[in-house]
Amino acid sequence: MTGRIIETEADILEGCDWLARAEPRFGHALALAGTPPLRHREGGFAALLRSICAQQLSVAAADSVWTRLQEAGADDPSVLLRLCEDELRACGLSRPKARYARAVAEAGIDYHALATLPETEAIAALTAVKGIGVWTAEIYLMFSIGRADVFAPGDLALQEAARLLFELRERPNEKALRRRAEAWSPWRGVAARLLWAYYRVAKQREGISE
Repeated sequence: MTGRIIETEADILEGCDWLARAEPRFGHALALAGTPPLRHREGGFAALLRSICAQQLSVAAADSVWTRLQEAGADDPSVLLRLCEDELRACGLSRPKARYARAVAEAGIDYHALATLPETEAIAALTAVKGIGVWTAEIYLMFSIGRADVFAPGDLALQEAARLLFELRERPNEKALRRRAEAWSPWRGVAARLLWAYYRVAKQREGISE
């Protein structure tokens, strides 16, 4: 079973309503930040490559790298594989990220099958490819497939948003946040969107790159 898929703004509204009733602090986040955006994007190689670009970079820096990769045609795996490492680095990828990008391009991932696999199997299939960690896999499932109950507790902005919203003494680590998020099922994907929206308002700056 793959669970609910988020397809429209109505799905986001339904999830927000459920979360606000289940946890009043989400009601506070919703009142402050408003309904979070759908944030759906097309799946496939380009989506994974963009997530790799975003790792450990600011929004502006990640967007700049992504623009240069697109201009070079590297969002197509066959084109990327024709580029040498120096050309990829000229687009802004670090040496490790250039290797990861090539590994993803060579992996022959069945993106259609990913949409039908249970969450744990889909994450295992993705993380079997060098350069794709759990965070990248979870982000892909949330935004490119639209899984309603996927969360990314390793994300620093989500950790900080949870600290602020729940008035925690310290930022929860990945394990602690994953455990806390169990109570937000079956709408953990909407909880993540709401926490990111709250984070941007609370910090008065942008969160992670899309």
